[in-house]
Amino acid sequence: MSFQGSCHCGAVTFTVDAELPEKALSCNCSICRRKGSLLAFFPVDVFTLNSGQDRLTTYLFNSRQIHHQFCQVCGSEAFAHAKTPDGNEMYAINLRCVPDLDLDKLQIRYHDGASL
Repeated sequence: MSFQGSCHCGAVTFTVDAELPEKALSCNCSICRRKGSLLAFFPVDVFTLNSGQDRLTTYLFNSRQIHHQFCQVCGSEAFAHAKTPDGNEMYAINLRCVPDLDLDKLQIRYHDGASL
C-alpha cells in the first residue's frame, strides 16, 4: 500500500510506500508552530519524489540538521528530511499535504520542541 502527497499548487508531488499513518506528531518549535505541521516519519527508502525537484528550496535553521523543503511556487512544506539520532536518514511528511488522510482520525502526540 502507498499514499501520495503534494504541495498546495501541485508542483511538488511524492509517494510514500507505506500505509497511511494513524498517529502524528505536533511540535511547538518555532518553525512547526508557524507552519501548523502534523508530522509522520518514514525511512528514506519508502519515499519517492515524483515531481518538483527543481521547484524545491531548502531552509536550515538552529542546528541545521533538518532540511526543510519548500515549494518555491506556493511556499508549502510537504516534507523535510534529516537523520535520526542513530544516524539513519528519514523523511518527515507533513500529513496536512496528504489529501487522502482524514486528519480528524489521527492520534496526535505533542512534542515540546520549543524547550529544546
